[in-house]
Amino acid sequence: MGKRDNRVAYMNPIAMARSRGSVQSSGPTIHDYLNRPRPTWEEVKEQLEKKKKGSKALAEFEEKMNENWKKELEKHREKLLSGSESSSKKRQRKKKEKKKSGRYSSSSSSSSDSSSSSSDSEDEDKKQGKWRKKKKNRSHKSSESSMSETESDSKDSLKKKKKSKDGTEKEKDIKGLSKKRKMYSEDKPLSSESLSESEYIEEVRAKKKKSSEEAGRGSSKKKRK
Repeated sequence: MGKRDNRVAYMNPIAMARSRGSVQSSGPTIHDYLNRPRPTWEEVKEQLEKKKKGSKALAEFEEKMNENWKKELEKHREKLLSGSESSSKKRQRKKKEKKKSGRYSSSSSSSSDSSSSSSDSEDEDKKQGKWRKKKKNRSHKSSESSMSETESDSKDSLKKKKKSKDGTEKEKDIKGLSKKRKMYSEDKPLSSESLSESEYIEEVRAKKKKSSEEAGRGSSKKKRK
């Protein structure tokens, strides 16, 4: 079976319009629009002057409207003024009534105010007492913490001083021992039974302690005498 032929013949629209012939238009053409009647420059000036001057009837109508509007405004002002005067009178009456009622209620309100003021003063005193207690506790805690810090600092400084003194004493003892050894080596050779450095330092310290104790005892005996 063969394929179906779906081809369509091309029709030129311009050629078809020419074959049909000229079509008669129902409305005006462009030539009619361009050839329309136009006013001259003088006629245009006259029209503009008439627009500027305006009609007399319109001017009279505007004047009447202005007069009516003025009358309405005056009436409205009179109403407002009368209303404000009446409202001011009412306010004065209300103020007088309030003053009269205030005189009678002043005694009762004064008693209630005194009781409320006393209760308020008591509450304020309680709040101030609590605040002062809190402030004292805080100051006490801060002073204790500062004292503990100063004590710890003083202890650390004393320990450092003791360590420095012990180090200086050891150095002095070692220097004295080395000097004595040099002197002893010049006179006699060192024997195997000679003392070690640590033993010699201990003996020197013991002698110093004994001498300090004897000096303290002698001073105490003099004071007793």
